[in-house]
Amino acid sequence: MPLIKSAIKKVRKDKTRTARNAKRESALKKILKDTRRNPDKKNLSAVFSALDKAVKVNIIHKNKASRLKSNLSKLVK
Repeated sequence: MPLIKSAIKKVRKDKTRTARNAKRESALKKILKDTRRNPDKKNLSAVFSALDKAVKVNIIHKNKASRLKSNLSKLVK
């Protein structure tokens, strides 16, 4: 355990951020899975929005989001 006050605060913040990121990542995986099972325009727009938000908060890389969008678009066609 850290002894310095700022390090103690950092551990606390890291735990909160890890939990928040895990929740976001699992939600993203769920919506991706649902869209792959039932590809239509409505699901596609929802997953595009979720991917853009994930990129914005650094959950995934922007190139990965682009690749996923491309592959999902091919499913809808």
